[in-house]
Amino acid sequence: MSNKELAKGYEPHEVEKKWYGEWAEKGYFHADEASPRRPYSIVIPPPNVTGALHMGHALNNTLQDILCRWKRMTGHSVLWMPGTDHAGIATQNVVERQLAAEGKDRHDLGREAFIERVWQWKAESGGQIIGQLKRLGASCDWERERFTMDAGLSKAVRTVFVKLYEDGLIYRDNRLINWCPRCHTALSDIEVEHEEKKGHLWHIRYPVVGQPGRFLTVATTRPETMLGDTAVAVHPEDERYADLHGAKVLLPLVNREIPVVADEYVDREFGTGVVKITPAHDFNDFEVGARHGLDKINVFDESGIINAAGHQYEGLDRFKARTRIVEDLEVAGLLEKIDDHGLSVGGCYRCKTVVEPYLSLQWYVKVGPLAERALQAVKDGRTRILPKQWENTYYDWMENIRDWCISRQIWWGHRIPAWFCDHCGKITVSMEDPTSCSQCGSDELRQETDVLDTWFSSALWPFSTMGWPDQTAELKRFYPTATLVTGFDILFFWVARMMMMGLHFMDEVPFKDVYIHALVRDAHGQKMSKSKGNVIDPLTVIDQYGTDAFRFTLAAFAAQGRDIKLAEERISGYRNFCNKVWNAARFTMMNLEGFEPDQLVFEDLRLTESDEWILHRLNETARATNQALDEYRFNEAAMTLYQFTWSEFCDWYLELSKQELYGDDPLRRRTTQYVLWSVLEHLLRLLHPIMPFITEEIWQTLPKGDRCNLRGSGGDWPPSIMLAPYPQPREDWQFEDAAGRMEQVMEVISAIRTIRGEMEVPPSREITVILSTGSQQAEDLARLFESKIRSMARVADLTIGRNLEKPEDASVQPAGRFQVFVPLKGLVDVAEEEKRLLKEIAKLDKEIEQFSKKLENPSFVDRAPADIVAKEKAKLADVTAKKAVLEESLEKIRNLK
Repeated sequence: MSNKELAKGYEPHEVEKKWYGEWAEKGYFHADEASPRRPYSIVIPPPNVTGALHMGHALNNTLQDILCRWKRMTGHSVLWMPGTDHAGIATQNVVERQLAAEGKDRHDLGREAFIERVWQWKAESGGQIIGQLKRLGASCDWERERFTMDAGLSKAVRTVFVKLYEDGLIYRDNRLINWCPRCHTALSDIEVEHEEKKGHLWHIRYPVVGQPGRFLTVATTRPETMLGDTAVAVHPEDERYADLHGAKVLLPLVNREIPVVADEYVDREFGTGVVKITPAHDFNDFEVGARHGLDKINVFDESGIINAAGHQYEGLDRFKARTRIVEDLEVAGLLEKIDDHGLSVGGCYRCKTVVEPYLSLQWYVKVGPLAERALQAVKDGRTRILPKQWENTYYDWMENIRDWCISRQIWWGHRIPAWFCDHCGKITVSMEDPTSCSQCGSDELRQETDVLDTWFSSALWPFSTMGWPDQTAELKRFYPTATLVTGFDILFFWVARMMMMGLHFMDEVPFKDVYIHALVRDAHGQKMSKSKGNVIDPLTVIDQYGTDAFRFTLAAFAAQGRDIKLAEERISGYRNFCNKVWNAARFTMMNLEGFEPDQLVFEDLRLTESDEWILHRLNETARATNQALDEYRFNEAAMTLYQFTWSEFCDWYLELSKQELYGDDPLRRRTTQYVLWSVLEHLLRLLHPIMPFITEEIWQTLPKGDRCNLRGSGGDWPPSIMLAPYPQPREDWQFEDAAGRMEQVMEVISAIRTIRGEMEVPPSREITVILSTGSQQAEDLARLFESKIRSMARVADLTIGRNLEKPEDASVQPAGRFQVFVPLKGLVDVAEEEKRLLKEIAKLDKEIEQFSKKLENPSFVDRAPADIVAKEKAKLADVTAKKAVLEESLEKIRNLK
């Protein structure tokens, strides 16, 4: 391909492969910590090393890449720090499944050999998502790619653990945690996925001790946990049970006496107003138990099997025990009734096993002191959360925060640097592996087998990835980071913890802005899931439509605080936009023969009003786009560029330019070439952050001199568009008056085209038009642009004047300061057109009747899903609007009779 040729059609896949390879090879993504440019840094939310690109990743990383490419072009030294998370439970599960296929488990290998096997898997198969992010066009600094278990991050994790322990902020305690009976580990709240299920409410009679025949009836969704009951509770102000405060009841089946306690936790309106208290198996009960000094009886082992505390039920699986207990209660006459009851059931996010609240000895971070600073940093504006409504969610979480369980009972992860002395029982925590007890000097040490929660290492990500605890050049230059782009689901579990750790260890917030993006849903607003079969695979649509079309779609719908409803038709539509850009570039290139931009001086050119209009609109577009990106209004940036490209540059200016390009005046031709070239070149740079591949491909073919002296070009041409300056408004391109005049003329042309469309006048047929105005200035303007009005509206006979009378047979359309009259006699077959319109209106009447009957039917409106009803209402509104347009046309036709 020569320097000024473009292929007939845009084929994205080879272009994408070519340019991404070029950018990476030349090191354009790499941040220079010694650069004099202003620093701008983003850390990628590290995807799991086991992960594959899904729509959430695609949106998140597209928005980050838009910001990073824009900031590079606006003169910043940009560090976009990439990496992956070791994903403790998820990765261990992957390798354990491999072992199971070989007839083995991790215990057959032993801890060290198993961990070696995981590292082997990671080297061979892990991190495929990195390659997928590259296909998305992500311009991360891949030379600095990090992994949450690489040597540097492991050093940071150990440093933080030791320091927090020495500061008294890490401790060990026997408390209630989320437990997976299959994975045999504690889980964080975010690792528990809740699902609404149909269940039951069992009403069980507890005999009151010393009052034969009197019972307290409790309602429970989990009869099997009653084996660990250590009290029943009533509300202190519930008069029904006022005489039983301090009394005792007999625990059914176990026949153990337990107290009746009064506690405001009890909801008097739910069930009987009496609840069983099982501190070892319910988080709320644990708190009640702590307030009343109750025993904590754990009745399950780590696999969810009833232990010795369950007496005759020992050895039964928890759900089999439930069945047996209910049967025994019924036989004993202590089961009052069973009600159907919906409940939220928590499952392990990896294996889907029902999670158990479980009493266990775990390591915790005392987060109160850390949370206080993190809360204040957002309140005083050092960190902004956008959209702003998420600040209240952040405040609520941080003001009601609980200590963080950081230990996990698996092998893959950062092993807790704590050693137990079998001689004196003390714990040694240190940076180096100890050879003797720090208390008694004994060498009888054994290391804690637990590893740290994955979120613990992720909480250090903004500074650990830059080399902390070493004081590196990157850390000095790029911390704190500028922006974090993430989903709302990890605002607390990751964002808040990064805030706490950043402030504690760096004495500075980890990021200035936190932009919370919405969810990508299906076309009907439903959450995407494999079970629903509505998942759209980003890689599939990239293969089908190209990366740029996909990225533009995501940006165009990324409105703050509004979920994205994604349909493939929308991506297809933006593929058409890519084609529009490509074809506009081809038209421009084909008309740049002999054009050398470095030999032109802008002031020497003779601009027409249409030239001044498009340059002015380009200026306004650059201003609006920069402002939208600065305020994270990605959808407004995308739609501003779409509107300018399609409606103004392609639909108007390219057509307006043809007269000058194909005319006899060489200066006019050269001026138009300059404007065409300049607008296209600026437009490509404006579009580049959103559509990097097609813009680079076109930009590289543009004519350019050794040193272009046009203002705004940045002097010497850079080797890549991504290194070129991002367009800013230019004072010498401000033509407000000319733009206003041009828009009046465009309004006239649009009005004529509207009449042609309504009357179905063929595009090839020239028509007669009368322009009437009350203003001499407007009349002069129309005469100035008479040739353009004739050519662009296909007008053969054009009359322009003031206060002209409307011909009787004319269709009328207002256009600013003009009235547009188009005589229709001889142009339209009135009888045939009336007949056609009546037929179309009758057809619409039937559709309106059909939709109206459906929506007037209570059984449909009340029973159909809300989105289906909304669709039917939208259809009715659409056909009603169409009918109104046709009736207006019918009235115009009848006036011609």
